[in-house]
Amino acid sequence: MSYNKAPSITAETINQKVRIFTYEPCGEIVRHARRLEKEIYENPGSLPFQEIIYCNLGNPQALGQRPINFFREVLSLCDNPSLIDRDEARALFSPCALKRARKIIESLPGRDSGSYTSSQGVRGLREAVADGIAARDGFPSKPDNIFLTDGASSAINMMMQILIRSHEDGILCPLPEYPLYSASIILHGGTMVPYNLTEDSGWGLEIFEVKRCLEDARASGLTIRAMVVINPGNPTGQVLSITNQEEIVEFCRKEGLVILADEVYQENVYTENKRFNSFKKVARSLGYDHHDLSIVSFHSVSMGYYGECGRRGGYMEICGFGDDVIDEMYKLASLTICPNIAGQILISLVMDPPKLGDEAFEIFMVEKEETYSSLLKRAKALQKAFSGLEGVSCNKFEGAMYLFPRLRLPQAAIKAAQLEGVSPDVFYAHRLLGATGIAVVPGSGFHPDLVSSCKKVSGTSHIRCTILPGEETITAMVPRLQAFHEAFMDEFRG
Repeated sequence: MSYNKAPSITAETINQKVRIFTYEPCGEIVRHARRLEKEIYENPGSLPFQEIIYCNLGNPQALGQRPINFFREVLSLCDNPSLIDRDEARALFSPCALKRARKIIESLPGRDSGSYTSSQGVRGLREAVADGIAARDGFPSKPDNIFLTDGASSAINMMMQILIRSHEDGILCPLPEYPLYSASIILHGGTMVPYNLTEDSGWGLEIFEVKRCLEDARASGLTIRAMVVINPGNPTGQVLSITNQEEIVEFCRKEGLVILADEVYQENVYTENKRFNSFKKVARSLGYDHHDLSIVSFHSVSMGYYGECGRRGGYMEICGFGDDVIDEMYKLASLTICPNIAGQILISLVMDPPKLGDEAFEIFMVEKEETYSSLLKRAKALQKAFSGLEGVSCNKFEGAMYLFPRLRLPQAAIKAAQLEGVSPDVFYAHRLLGATGIAVVPGSGFHPDLVSSCKKVSGTSHIRCTILPGEETITAMVPRLQAFHEAFMDEFRG
């Protein structure tokens, strides 16, 4: 009897949609960083640096951001409910945390954090999220319209599954874009329709550009289902003005598009003349209700002053969808049984934190303000550093957790990149990592089309750099960055 010795599965025989998409924030630069990290461990002193500074992701606690004590106290008590009634608990936990944990435990199935919950999330926790949304926006929110999810990413993937029927369905996405969107659209068989943000106006959104992209896509036979808006922006860090948001709401209402509002960075606004406003609030302020417009908003416990990325907690609020659609969404959510309970608890705490008059309020506010002030200080330090480099410009930092500086590289560097078969931004990022241990994300990772658009300006590239490394780390990395850039420019200038 003969046997087939060929592999059962190869890269050529897997789902080719998986091979098509890229996710550069965790791509080749990061894989190279891991290899260098191993080299440092196995051969100390072999490299010109002693550590890797990961500036590729928004991963706050991995880079030194401290968790909020109130959140951790409540989580601990929910996982260990027998502690609540012990005498020593009153010495270890705030009265506010004890009270909140009791309330949450009462709402859990079997009064235990290890049980399956409703696929939509625990009703009591969804009520807390809905109340938090209503308090934030000044307009009602219903717990039946809230889906608790494993971070915003799972909610975004769910919406793509709901919206995309075939490759003829298009989703409008900003360019530069967070690559989760292009990846999810590809995996679910749709077509991404990019609209360009305008760098010279602080990565602003021009509604006429969106209209042009919509018309071109429809002319090519696509059916446009939705428009993605990331506010505050990732990777670009801009915060939309109310006027801009009103234009988007009017546009999507007129064109019959669902607004997919990525509002994960709503707590990260650093400019005095702007503030975060949800798209739901803007729509309701214009007088539009659920009959006029469909909006899905996404939020998560990963960013903001809380930074609980590994807990994978989040929600999406569904507005303007019929009960029949929500029933189908519930069925889809049921495939994973339920979102994880720690994430569910945390998103309820994020949306319903301690209030004035609560015992934990003062400490909570001190921790929150310390984190916020530190983020702003680090952002200013990095922005100043990038703006002081030859051939580098960096738009004013308004929100989110990233800078997206523009690099004008010498022609010799561009030719060297071509010889290596990579784009100039990838070439620069690899050189930066190898010389300094600083891992950033090439701008082309926020959609390959960005490489083409950058070529319109000779030698122009971008990189994304998170502001999250601690203040001491940023102070130490700035001289490395400056020395590397000067040497790089000297090497390729002539």
